[in-house]
Amino acid sequence: MSIPGQQAPGGPEPILKVKGLVKHFPITKGLLRRQIGAVQAVDGLTFDVLAGETLGVVGESGCGKSTMGRLITRLLEPTGGTVEFQGKDITHLGVAGMRPMRRDVQMIFQDPYSSLNPRHTVGTIVGAPFRLQRITPEGGVKKEVQRLLGLVGLNPEHYNRYPHEFSGGQRQRIGIARALALKPKLVVADEPVSALDVSIQAQVVNLLDDLQTELGLTYVIIAHDLSVIRHVSDRIAVMYLGKLVELTDRSSLYTRPMHPYTKALLSAVPVPDPGRRIKRERILLKGDVPSPISPPSGCRFHTRCWKATEVCKAQEPPLVALEPGHQVACHHPESVPEPVAAVSTV
Repeated sequence: MSIPGQQAPGGPEPILKVKGLVKHFPITKGLLRRQIGAVQAVDGLTFDVLAGETLGVVGESGCGKSTMGRLITRLLEPTGGTVEFQGKDITHLGVAGMRPMRRDVQMIFQDPYSSLNPRHTVGTIVGAPFRLQRITPEGGVKKEVQRLLGLVGLNPEHYNRYPHEFSGGQRQRIGIARALALKPKLVVADEPVSALDVSIQAQVVNLLDDLQTELGLTYVIIAHDLSVIRHVSDRIAVMYLGKLVELTDRSSLYTRPMHPYTKALLSAVPVPDPGRRIKRERILLKGDVPSPISPPSGCRFHTRCWKATEVCKAQEPPLVALEPGHQVACHHPESVPEPVAAVSTV
């Protein structure tokens, strides 16, 4: 891990800039496929990712995390907003325009069982990026693939084996090797350990951390497990129903969460020490996450928030910096001095 906090004067430049990113999936009806509504999966995300850092993105299932990951890697076409990679606008680049960018932007998928073609050998899977980009690595594709397998902790001699001969953790390592084949600068990992056994999760998380140090990678890691994201992230963005509600460095988020939703998420993280369990305040959120087809007015969290007032129902809170490097979208934030809280509720 490398650069906690925000960009400092003279510090690293953002490798990725996302501004007002929107993705609505149309809902159609009838033979003419007339649009009758839209699923507002992502609705106005703005953030930067600095070169060499790890940005963790957390939130409940259905909040738009995975859609956001596919938008910034351009596996999905955005409905609105802009995505800049290394100063170049890639928001609406076509297949031909994105081809050279694919060397620098790669993705690790959530399910290691469905993301690997069962009819192809490991050598064919990991070597596919070289064939697609028409690149011949020094020493040949086979030698480079075997080097990559060794890099992620697999036996290079298993080059000719098929995915079904590997465990879940080993399959995810194959997916990581494939993502690293072209030496990318930005890697988006979509819940890379959620489908794995708990005993294997730490191994894969440590592998990602070691690879970042060794190869100088920049990560956007999507997860719903706050205990996993804590160990790998420099900064953490919390999403709720398609929007960012809090964005800050790791230590600030875990010691002084300002958004009520973040506080509720942290209270649900299991604590193995029985002595500490008694002292913790467990926050139980009422009801379910509202439908992204028809999200609530004002603050989208107000239907489940214990601090909600009339202003929360009427006005959507902007994502503003209440402290240096700590952005929150809330009319009644937690853990801030009274004068700041009073100003933010107006």
